[in-house]
Amino acid sequence: MLALLFAIVASSVILVFKLLLQWAETFTHTQDMDFHGVMEGWRALIPLLGAFLIWLVAKISSKKYRRMGIAYVLHRIKLHYGKIPLGSAPSQFFQALFALGTNFSVGREGPAIHLGAVSASVMAEKFNLPDNSVRIMSASGIAAGIAATFNAPLAAVIFVFEVVLREYKVHYFFPIMLSAICGAMSSQLVFGNIHELDNIQVIAIPLEHYPVLAIGGLFIGCIAAAFNRSLLSVTAATQNKPLHQRLLLAGLITTAIGFVLPQALGTGELAIAECISDEPALGLLCAILIAKIIATVAALGLGIPGGIIGPLYGIGALVGAILALVSAMYFPSLTPYIGLYAIIGMTAMMGTCLTAPLAALVALLELTHDAAMIMPAMFVTIPAFLLAYQGLNTRSVFFKQLEIMGLGYKVPPVNQGLQKVGVRALMNKQFVLVKNDPDLQLEVLKRADGRPVLVRKENNLIARLQLNMSQGEESSLSRVDIHGLPDTATLNEVYQELAPRRSGEVFIYQGEKDNVVGVISWAKLFQEIRSGQI
Repeated sequence: MLALLFAIVASSVILVFKLLLQWAETFTHTQDMDFHGVMEGWRALIPLLGAFLIWLVAKISSKKYRRMGIAYVLHRIKLHYGKIPLGSAPSQFFQALFALGTNFSVGREGPAIHLGAVSASVMAEKFNLPDNSVRIMSASGIAAGIAATFNAPLAAVIFVFEVVLREYKVHYFFPIMLSAICGAMSSQLVFGNIHELDNIQVIAIPLEHYPVLAIGGLFIGCIAAAFNRSLLSVTAATQNKPLHQRLLLAGLITTAIGFVLPQALGTGELAIAECISDEPALGLLCAILIAKIIATVAALGLGIPGGIIGPLYGIGALVGAILALVSAMYFPSLTPYIGLYAIIGMTAMMGTCLTAPLAALVALLELTHDAAMIMPAMFVTIPAFLLAYQGLNTRSVFFKQLEIMGLGYKVPPVNQGLQKVGVRALMNKQFVLVKNDPDLQLEVLKRADGRPVLVRKENNLIARLQLNMSQGEESSLSRVDIHGLPDTATLNEVYQELAPRRSGEVFIYQGEKDNVVGVISWAKLFQEIRSGQI
């Protein structure tokens, strides 16, 4: 139920973003332009205005909130339980709004994922949820954001599991699915039950075309590998360049492309529309493909905020349509299937570049509202994926971006398992807390019957009492200071505190440090690890 509540907040943020974006696009009228001529001069210069506005927002915002996008969210999910600073939301909101509204080749899912995660994680912290629950809520907010953006709830769920969490747990499904449903319903209430690609007529492809599809998969695998490497190379080469220089260069490249091939601008809808037109020209599609790749690499590689899925759809549609047109020269029976080849290219390109083949298949199923493309799309995606990653040693674009930015994402299996269990599940509630009185402490310790005995010291410090027994001498007390953790922490924080010494305890407090609610010892934690439950 909390996930549903948080999803309403996340969906509302995304809907406001979409409405503002629609309003901004009424001034550019890019969708209604006649692309058979050269783009009007003032509209071609819009990316330069966008670059300036993005720089202005970044200049106003605090430097510590400049990191954003899908790769940054993955870093926070992996190492910080999905907790994303609220201060990063306004910068992401307005920078992505300006990037999308001024025709940069970026996608809408980037801000949707970041804003959805921020909304849910901030709400989860307000409710003082345990850290392991914050991660689930943050993932649910991402699902709500994607579903509200694309009206594709199942694809949102699969994307979260396949790309964001990268693991499947039964108790994750219900909050994430509820959030995705909420996001899709919110989008339908405001914009209607619209599927962006349902205007493409999908017809079954005969089996004799499948050899061509397999060859096309190899071609798409090469294009995907080249795209990933180009994007990552530009990102690495310009990472330390001043922001204003990178934004200006991205604006200039996008503007130059807009003067000649405006179909290569935007998220990808214009390229897709050109692919499914009545008589697409092979030469024009090839030119748009090259321009689209350059525009996307320039925008994302140089730091324009936005997602990658939209441009990948455009690139994939172009590759698929080009493949169909070339094949139709030798096999005229392929001519009626150009639109379907474009859809298959979109699926394979997204699935290969993002290492998310299942999410790509489900997304295209929901966007086209037709299941006839599933089997041929799978037949193309498999060779494309294998060639790119096994043959050409392609890396996941998101995790490679994290390495370039110097952000961690790798978590050892033990720590990963411990992150999923809250301290309340293991803490010993049977403890004794005594005053700082030595005579009283000795008497309580003798009668503790094995229960931990803690003493409160100055400045809310807590120490564990131990009774030292020695022959021929009176028993003596010793105090060992122990550290405290909030009751929202996980066993991973306990492990990090106790593992260097392989002994000792930590106390668990609720709210203030003087409100002790439990104790966890290294022996109990190690027993839990050895039990196989972690």
